[in-house]
Amino acid sequence: MAEGTIKRLTDKGFGFIDTGDGNDIFFHLSALDGVSFEELQEGQRVSYTSGQGPKGPRAENVRPV
Repeated sequence: MAEGTIKRLTDKGFGFIDTGDGNDIFFHLSALDGVSFEELQEGQRVSYTSGQGPKGPRAENVRPV
């Protein structure tokens, strides 16, 4: 599993993870594993697996480290 830092959260149930290599990856609240969207904070470290969504790469199985 890859790790990154939550860069931005929106009030619409999605956010972006800074992957550490200059890129961000999208995630949706439906991709969370063992945590609710309301428990996440910007700047928090998370682990995730890379997947493919209808509009491009996205993070799946997102959970706090």
